[in-house]
Amino acid sequence: MAENDQAAAGNENQAQPQFALQRIYVKDLSFESPNSPAVFQDQWKPQVNLDLNTAHNKVSDSQYEVVLSLTVTAKVDEKVAYIVEIQQAGVFLVKGIEGAQLGQMLGAYCPNILFPYAREAIDGVVNKGSFPALMLAPVNFDAIYAQALKRKQEEASGETKEEKTH
Repeated sequence: MAENDQAAAGNENQAQPQFALQRIYVKDLSFESPNSPAVFQDQWKPQVNLDLNTAHNKVSDSQYEVVLSLTVTAKVDEKVAYIVEIQQAGVFLVKGIEGAQLGQMLGAYCPNILFPYAREAIDGVVNKGSFPALMLAPVNFDAIYAQALKRKQEEASGETKEEKTH
């Protein structure tokens, strides 16, 4: 009887969804300060713009690479003080998770894990460029993912409507 219980427990473990972070790394990083040293003479009241994007690709049957791309542009009086671009990446083990749940995990959950690492790398390189610390505000990747999903659904329904009118 104990063998049957162990076999059943083993089967249950195989069926259970699995998720694990395997590696976090900087895939690409660049820093530019095109108007230095003149920009250091201006009063430091920057306008900061953040652009972000996420992408993922399947590495193996159960591994995915997720890449969070951030571009931070700081301007002072319309002059670019600095531009930082980073691709913060991670390899994630994902088993037993499919469909919409997999999309949510790769499009929102994994970028949430990667963002603090990207934020720290950006802050470090900005400091090395002799600029004041830049602490990026947290990002709601769940909301961004939901908006992107809604936009795709609207585009798909819009294409369907256009096909019907032709």
